[in-house]
Parts: sequence; structure tokens; C-alpha cells
Amino acid sequence: MPTLNLFTNVPVDAVVASDILRDATKAVAKIIAKPESYVNITLLVFPRYVMILLNGGVPIAFAGTEAPAAYGELISIGGLGPSVNGKLSSTIAEILQTKLSIDSARFYIKFYDSPVSLYKNK
Repeated sequence: MPTLNLFTNVPVDAVVASDILRDATKAVAKIIAKPESYVNITLLVFPRYVMILLNGGVPIAFAGTEAPAAYGELISIGGLGPSVNGKLSSTIAEILQTKLSIDSARFYIKFYDSPVSLYKNK
């Protein structure tokens, strides 16, 4: 179950949040080659299996300024690697640029490829 956590210092209204959640879910599912139903995104809504957590208005200083910025973490059981990570990073950065006007140079993402033995859903 890929899970994307996004944090930004830009306030996010409900409409923009919904757009980001939708676009990020589609992008993660497509790039990692897992069904959308396996990608979790959370922001008051829990679509099944792909989770994206969007936290807006978080105090963030990046490169010494509080200008619009974002930090992300993507956790997946398999499906990650240098090529996939690059595609995910640029695609998510593009979504944040389009929806929140965050320059891609002010977005950082960390990837975790985790073994299935670390997770249990029941």
C-alpha cells in the first residue's frame, strides 16, 4: 500500500486539497504500477489501499526562508527505485507547482521501500 505524506507551509482549501489528492493518487498508482485502490491518500477521506496525507499551513523553513515549500515522504512495499523515484518526484512537484505555486526547487521528497513484514492491517 503506497502512502504519500505531504507537508506544506501553504494554506490548502478543501477544493485544492481534493484536486491534489485525486491527482497524486492517480500519479502514484500509475508510476508505481499499482491499482489506484492500492494507493492511500488521507485528508478526512480514506480511499482504500493508496494513502496520501496532505497537511497544509505547516510551519516550514526551507533554505533559510519561509517562502512556499513542501516536504514529502513516500512509503511503498516494492515498486520504488531510481527511475521510478525520479518520475514520482517530478510529477508530484508539478502537481504542487500547479495547485499551490510551490517552486519545484522548494520541494523535497524522501522514499522508503519497505518490506511487507513491517505491516499489518488487522
